[in-house]
Amino acid sequence: MDETPKIIVDSDWKQQAQAEKARLSEKESVKAEEEGSKQDPNRPVDFTDLVQSLTSQALLYLGAIPEPETGRAIVAPDMAKMSIDMLAVLETKTKGNLTDEESQLLTSILRELRTQFVEVSKAVAQAVAEGKIKPGGAGGAAMPPPGPIAE
Repeated sequence: MDETPKIIVDSDWKQQAQAEKARLSEKESVKAEEEGSKQDPNRPVDFTDLVQSLTSQALLYLGAIPEPETGRAIVAPDMAKMSIDMLAVLETKTKGNLTDEESQLLTSILRELRTQFVEVSKAVAQAVAEGKIKPGGAGGAAMPPPGPIAE
């Protein structure tokens, strides 16, 4: 018998996550259109690609993007926190070396991801408190270690 805890999250959270996903996708779409959305797939990878990759990882583990193979949401705040913290390190280490657009992109993405992280963490904590999931269980149910998310 499979004893992997299942995460049950209320529909309000799901609606908020979907709205956030749509808003981030819209921002990326607008930016892509402004830059001439038809870019050469063989072009060199740039800073924006790195930021978008880490952002996608964070959104995946916040449950905002379905897992490609199964189509199911993954909620693993500890893994999302790692991606967000990597973006924060990137922001710190590149300070003064980015274009205004790159800096603004990174700052706004970090703000959005941190907000979504807090909301997801609260929802997971509530689900644990209500006995819907077990703390420290497998399958992404574990909470991240205590402490603030890197800023």
